[in-house]
Amino acid sequence: MVKVITYGTYDMLHYGHIRLLERAKALGDYLIVGVTADDYDKSRGKINVQQSLMERIEAVRATGLADEIIVEEYEGQKIDDIRRYDIDIFTVGTDWEGQFDYLNEYCRVIYLPRTEGVSSSEIRSEKKKLRLGIVGESPIIKKFVREHKFVNGLEISGIYTKSGVVKSEVPNELLKDSFESVLSISDAIYIISRPEFHFEQVKAALMLNKHVLCESPITISVSRSNELFGLAKERGLVLMDSLKTAFSTAFARLLLLVKAGKIGDVYSVDATCTSLRKTNEYSWDSICSWGPTALLPVFDILGTNYIDKTIYTHFDDAGNDLFTKIDFHYEHAVASIKVGSGVKSEGELVISGTKGYIYVPAPWWKTDYFEIRYENPAENKRYFYQLDGEGIRYEMVTFKNACRISNNAFNINEKVSEEFCRIIEDFYSGTYFRL
Repeated sequence: MVKVITYGTYDMLHYGHIRLLERAKALGDYLIVGVTADDYDKSRGKINVQQSLMERIEAVRATGLADEIIVEEYEGQKIDDIRRYDIDIFTVGTDWEGQFDYLNEYCRVIYLPRTEGVSSSEIRSEKKKLRLGIVGESPIIKKFVREHKFVNGLEISGIYTKSGVVKSEVPNELLKDSFESVLSISDAIYIISRPEFHFEQVKAALMLNKHVLCESPITISVSRSNELFGLAKERGLVLMDSLKTAFSTAFARLLLLVKAGKIGDVYSVDATCTSLRKTNEYSWDSICSWGPTALLPVFDILGTNYIDKTIYTHFDDAGNDLFTKIDFHYEHAVASIKVGSGVKSEGELVISGTKGYIYVPAPWWKTDYFEIRYENPAENKRYFYQLDGEGIRYEMVTFKNACRISNNAFNINEKVSEEFCRIIEDFYSGTYFRL
């Protein structure tokens, strides 16, 4: 029996994919199809995949051409698979010609001609683009303008900002003279204005049936947050926290390893996020600028049902929140976050368990690397995952895809978003100890 193996993403399966699979099937008696995992696609720079891994697997299965379907998850897996399944022929399209010649050492390599005039990229690009407007004063706006170019099916429709610095750093043709004018030419809006303006701006966008990506926290009030999420659901719209770390492949993998018990039962989570930024009239307090990021691993790992919390903070002479520390008490664990905009510390993340601990070096919120450390250093493991554009482009793809199907299953769930707002509301109501 001649065994054949081929690999692909098979996003939005089309006639070209099917023809390639038919040709591969004709080469032997048994065809194995490797479908690339989402994380592996990201590591290769393929961030515009529209369908989930299971959707793509089911589409390949529905063709009836694959005798067996496997998942490709890591670099070098092709050699492992060829050996494991005793493969006779490896085949892919001619657009990869020459790149897999090294596999001739293990089996016969055949490059098959692709069907002209059809590709997943072309199908994605032909779809109507999501017009994303931006409002706010943060320098992150410049990064959004840059990163959106890597995302198929999305364009920046306009920007409204009061910041002269931001105006000087983005294309002049994108600048608009009001928030309302940006809303009028957009399908969705990214809000990164000061948190006290979020509620009115998010509500205005939702009332005009615009999807919303809002820099976390969505509001500084739990009741107002609930009102906005309720309004979004009522109108079938997307309301999503913008928190880049949640879209990092390394962070997602870290959570999976923790939940798989790789470090045993977790008893402590400690996260630090600080910076020495120059403050201006558009600056956020440290509790808003860093709080949601530092809280993310705490709530994702330990949940939001803590028993109590204690907030310590220090204000500068101008009344700005310079540094804040929050301690959490859970039934079987503790957690601590430190955030500062004007106080500098080591921006690391440490998750302590009964078998070992996870260490993520500074700046952990931009991580592409972390370690699991054990009592015996020889057992330590290191994990590396590519992070492009600080996670912004991955966030954009998730938001764009959610808007297309009005899906609210995000990397940050509504309960966590609500808890961000609750803690910040408690802070502004004076529920803290002054340092």
